Amino acid sequence: MSPTMPDIANHTTAQTEGTLDWVGMSNIEMPIMLASKDEADQMISAYVDAYVNLNEPQAKGIHMSRLYLALDELSTSNTLNFQTLSALLDTFVTTHQELSDSARVVIRFDYHLRRKSLISGKQGWKAYPVTITGQLNNGKMDVELAVDIRYSSTCPCSAALARQLIQRAFTEKFANQEQVSQNEIHEWLGTTEGIVATPHSQRSIGQMKVKLADHVTQFPIKDLIDVTEESLKTPVQAAVKREDEQEFARLNGQNLMFCEDAARHLQHTLNEQVDFSDYWLKINHLESLHAHDAVSITTKGVPGGYRP
Repeated sequence: MSPTMPDIANHTTAQTEGTLDWVGMSNIEMPIMLASKDEADQMISAYVDAYVNLNEPQAKGIHMSRLYLALDELSTSNTLNFQTLSALLDTFVTTHQELSDSARVVIRFDYHLRRKSLISGKQGWKAYPVTITGQLNNGKMDVELAVDIRYSSTCPCSAALARQLIQRAFTEKFANQEQVSQNEIHEWLGTTEGIVATPHSQRSIGQMKVKLADHVTQFPIKDLIDVTEESLKTPVQAAVKREDEQEFARLNGQNLMFCEDAARHLQHTLNEQVDFSDYWLKINHLESLHAHDAVSITTKGVPGGYRP
């Protein structure tokens, strides 16, 4: 006869009494089939955090294996969508009926999209870091979608300084000529002597979190990515030919941005989106001139919502 295995979580009490906001596991690795709005289902390699609250002050702990098994069921037998996310959170709570009444899950992954080049029409893959967070409180599920967008930003101050140097070089070059032909100027502008300086630009990252409105029933991942890249105008590219690189240079030159400019562009864009009831965004310009980064943070300003 096998001896009864000890069950410390059920048969002992807490050494120190108290309730806890969240208890669970983080960085659980698993593949998940994801369904998102207007896109084919995609297998993602996810890192998952799973939690319930602990309302019973004398309880030794929660049943972490029950959270894991519910996640494993989702991974092996289901597709992640709004309905299965809601069911997952409900399972977290129902398997902890005397201990918990709230649940939270955080799913982090790279979402891959085919993106077309600017001019040549070539296509390539881009991976976007995405986080889906679901939280169940008092029977109501709230869903947050977060995504990081990489783009290029060119400094307006640096551009003005570069233009001044080009003007100075022009004056020095043609100071002793009463007349200069259009062809001579054209040829000169095509040399390194003519373009003596270029503004500095850098890879930049827009980090966004949006709370999905109550009417939303699908994950609008591509929608959020598209409106963000359209607003910023200079997202980093995948497949690039020379004509694409030239167009990218033109776009950078015509969309000079401090971090404040980028934040305001996105602020106006996100304010117009009816699917997002609240947002938090952080702009990071990874400076090529300075050893530090330039940062701007803003929110929608919803009472009780995101804070800077």
